[in-house]
Amino acid sequence: MQRLSLLISSLRQTLRIMARNRVGFAGFILTMFVVLLAMLGPFFIHLDMTAHTELIYQGPSAAHWLGTDNQGRDIMMQIISGGRSVVYVGALAAFLTVAVGVTLGSLAAVVGGWVDSVINGVAEIVITIPKFPLLLVLAGFIQLDSPTGLALILASIGWGSLMRAIRAQVLSLKERDYVQAARALGLPTSHLLFKEIMPNMMSYILVQFVMNMTDAVYSQVGLVFLGIVPLESNNWGVMLQYAWRFGAIFSANSRWFLFVPIFMIVLLQFSLVTMSRSLDEVFNPRLRVGE
Repeated sequence: MQRLSLLISSLRQTLRIMARNRVGFAGFILTMFVVLLAMLGPFFIHLDMTAHTELIYQGPSAAHWLGTDNQGRDIMMQIISGGRSVVYVGALAAFLTVAVGVTLGSLAAVVGGWVDSVINGVAEIVITIPKFPLLLVLAGFIQLDSPTGLALILASIGWGSLMRAIRAQVLSLKERDYVQAARALGLPTSHLLFKEIMPNMMSYILVQFVMNMTDAVYSQVGLVFLGIVPLESNNWGVMLQYAWRFGAIFSANSRWFLFVPIFMIVLLQFSLVTMSRSLDEVFNPRLRVGE
């Protein structure tokens, strides 16, 4: 019971700090709305992909809040059902990218020597190869039909830049007085890294998570739009692909079918980026002016 009370108190304190930046807090609310809609919505609203030719390209109405598509199917139902893989792949790819980048960057900075040289060499190769063309090539050899597999591939080619940035920050932080004092006391490297250095990097790491998630969302939607990743048929990228294929861009009546998934992708990206402002204040006390 006491732990629950402490958790609730900590959560309230975190939300209070986030609310100090109104733009960032609005981004947080929008992000939670999109994520909950995508992850929990399909449990309450079941997808019906039955064609209704008499309802093709209908505008918003009481029956269909966001209109209908080229086969008379409800667009809102597809948006709710299609957001799950977008959010899942984006979040998982960002988490794996940050985990690999932080681990290898910290290891290279702390250990140094040949370990640093090897990790830097591999990172330079990863950074040099263009990501999207590489994904197109990989799609010719690997069946990218699994959201988890796609997230793993996105993470495996996206950690290089973050690793270099983390390495530079760890090299700087490990020369600080409090780290040198801990080293003089004979504390192990794990303590120096996880207790002294990492807490001072959490703001940067979380912002990088957000940035990598936006990159992963764009990469996923782009691959699905091009038909290279055959994920479920109601993914937002698939909706864009169908809208383009059936000429939605050339018909005024079909604009909802085209612009609604675009709006949802942009809303998710915008809310993530603005939310990073509040996250920065939570983990960087120096930004809390007037507290």
